[in-house]
Amino acid sequence: MRLNRKKFEIARARACMGQKDFEAAGIPKGTLNGAISGKGLRPETLGKIARALKVDVTEIMEIEN
Repeated sequence: MRLNRKKFEIARARACMGQKDFEAAGIPKGTLNGAISGKGLRPETLGKIARALKVDVTEIMEIEN
């Protein structure tokens, strides 16, 4: 699974979240940076990011055709 960077940035701006907020939610800096740069994620990691942003996971995931 991959994070859609544009959708993530929009959700992040809406939630007013910075790096430290994600770290406080249990998402390490390296994991988040990897996700933003396009690395694949485990479903549970993508779920943690979505939960921290208070959005449904489908709002920030890359939809593959």
